[in-house]
Amino acid sequence: MYIEDKYWNNYIGDTDDSLTLVDYLAERGQAEIAFREILADFGLDRLQGQFRRPEVPLVYTDPAGWEQEIHFAIDLLTDLAALLLECRISGSVDLEELYGAPVETAASQVCLTATEEDHALLDRVLEDFIADPMAYDLSDLCSQEEMEETAAVVKALRQELYG
Repeated sequence: MYIEDKYWNNYIGDTDDSLTLVDYLAERGQAEIAFREILADFGLDRLQGQFRRPEVPLVYTDPAGWEQEIHFAIDLLTDLAALLLECRISGSVDLEELYGAPVETAASQVCLTATEEDHALLDRVLEDFIADPMAYDLSDLCSQEEMEETAAVVKALRQELYG
């Protein structure tokens, strides 16, 4: 998997939010999932592009009826950026590789799709995070050094994804 060596588990893809996203993708059981649907399912579409310090809970309800919370919008968005890059390069994402174990789903290979508008939104968010990572709620739990290191990884990811 392309992103595994460069991004996944390197400040991206290594949080509880990442596990929640992978569970969500597996539970959907679809071979193709739209970026916009993921934002809507987690409530990020309600934030009107303001992802720095969301004031509303970001949750989706799993098939068993349990609410699964995303703690930091930026975690979900950087994970999605990495997954979109993987899909661009490999054609899909192998959920078993992301999860590190077999997944019980109809589709263990998932392709994330995004419109030009979706990509423009994601590009703006990544650019904003790179410019001022301390403005994001994630900085409440991480040191400035960790935030700067995360921003550097996100910068490299953004460069690959959007040039």
